[in-house]
Amino acid sequence: MIDDRLTLAKKIINLREDHNMSQIELSEKTGIERTALNKIERGTRKVSSDELKALAKAFNISSDSLLDLSTPHFSKTELNYEDLGLPYKGVISEDLNDTFRLLAQQYAEKHNLPKKDQ
Repeated sequence: MIDDRLTLAKKIINLREDHNMSQIELSEKTGIERTALNKIERGTRKVSSDELKALAKAFNISSDSLLDLSTPHFSKTELNYEDLGLPYKGVISEDLNDTFRLLAQQYAEKHNLPKKDQ
């Protein structure tokens, strides 16, 4: 929990500095008292949901992005079995291929990934 607070604190500091804002300016923009903001940036104080929304709005990002909860971006590069370093020159039995397909489908569903066009 403390690690999460410190990670968020560092992210807020980096974003504030990237936006060339002082703590006072960010405080005014978010409505968070400067002393509270200072504690948040030191990781010694929890951030309320309202404060989280205000910070995200001030940096023009989503709350999910601020908390590193955004869906990861995956490369569109197609891989084949040979690229994965599998034996038998990438030739895989149909039952094993079905297993890979099922695992990929379960992974996509679990992580709400868009379905591949058929």
